[in-house]
Amino acid sequence: MWFRPKRLLSLLAILSTMGSAPIYAQSETPDWLSVHGESRVRYQSTQNQFRVNRSGGDQLLLFRTLVDIKADTGPITFGLELQDSRAYLDDSGTPLTSSTVNPLDILQLYSRIDALPGLLGAGSKGKLTLGRQTVSIGSKRQIERADFGNVIKSYTGAYFQSETTNGDELHLFYVVPIGRFPSSRSELDDNALSGDEEQWGRRIWAAHYRRADLLGERVPGLWGEAFVYGLNERDKDTLQTPNRSYIAPGARIYRLAAPGQWDIDLEGSFRHGTRKASSAASDQNDLDVRASMLFASIGYTWDAPWRPHLAFEYYYASGDNDPTDDIFGQHERLFGGRRTDLNNTSTFGPLTPANLSAPGVRFEIKPNDRWDARLYYHAAHLDSASDSWVVAKLRDPSGNSGRFIGHEIDARARYWVVPKTLRLEVGGSGLIFGRFAKTVPNGPSGNGSVFGFVQMTYSF
Repeated sequence: MWFRPKRLLSLLAILSTMGSAPIYAQSETPDWLSVHGESRVRYQSTQNQFRVNRSGGDQLLLFRTLVDIKADTGPITFGLELQDSRAYLDDSGTPLTSSTVNPLDILQLYSRIDALPGLLGAGSKGKLTLGRQTVSIGSKRQIERADFGNVIKSYTGAYFQSETTNGDELHLFYVVPIGRFPSSRSELDDNALSGDEEQWGRRIWAAHYRRADLLGERVPGLWGEAFVYGLNERDKDTLQTPNRSYIAPGARIYRLAAPGQWDIDLEGSFRHGTRKASSAASDQNDLDVRASMLFASIGYTWDAPWRPHLAFEYYYASGDNDPTDDIFGQHERLFGGRRTDLNNTSTFGPLTPANLSAPGVRFEIKPNDRWDARLYYHAAHLDSASDSWVVAKLRDPSGNSGRFIGHEIDARARYWVVPKTLRLEVGGSGLIFGRFAKTVPNGPSGNGSVFGFVQMTYSF
């Protein structure tokens, strides 16, 4: 059994306490001050770990608390958001990282000027955010504020947003990512307190434009986007990098799902630049980077009870065809998300937009405002047989193990126990190993890997 009964009892006790506790109204605060947040607990278990040099099962009891405080003085809003993320029940074989554990620290600390003139013509409005902040734009495939992950990424810098009354948006930012601590295994096991730090040797910038009603009444609800993202790195005493220097232009056309109509989502980008093969200071060889990604989906929502939605989709992210040449062809997932399109993540998440070719289908239902559910399937292949299965860190440079990773199935259901206050979510995933997973050197044993979770979120 991948849910271990003795460990599950502790989670059920917590969930029952949360569900039966009285829900108190938020204390009276001045109009200029707001305090919101959430407290989440999740138990998850993985059976037959697929990552290299790992075996057996893994389990985690995860806690994440967010407290978001805003003070609106009129022309300027000051924001502070605290994050506390902890993990328990892990063992020495659990793939524990700083994306799982980040005890009490500052997620956001910023000032925002809200009433600036916009850059999109007469009547447009703008706002500028300065300081530590989270960033999430559009489909979130390029950059996102993660939700399922136990630790949310943040950045320090400047972020300008402009919008018009009809919904057009322009996003401009120049930021550095936050390095999350602790990072050593012993400190992660102990949930040790250790302040996060800006990675000043890494700079991320972007210009992202979103156009509402792209074709007007000819195709109502069609949006268009054009963007360019960049990453520049240089080594620091405290941080060694592959010295990546990337520029990635791209575009997106989409129409959101709605009852009785077709929806589409087509997004692609091409990344070029240079990087080293590794982060080692001794590595002085520059590789030319030529990588790309494409997501395509077409679906339909029936105007019927439960609002069933069916979509066929394809996710492509280039791989490195020849590991011995001076061209780096793998599309790396840098700051964007993957759970919405591909699979549950955390100690599972076998698929990521890097060296991937994955046709799939999804089915979603939303009977009412209190609950929804979804089911995904992907036939997961490597784009390049000689490049790595990135999440598992497995590679056959000869290409003799083929390209088929396996059949990946992903599901979840959510229910508002108390609307807008207490939400229950359960889900599971399974990966049935294909030829590559079964034959690659040092590959996983058995026929597949299974993941399941149950979580409760209290919002205040």
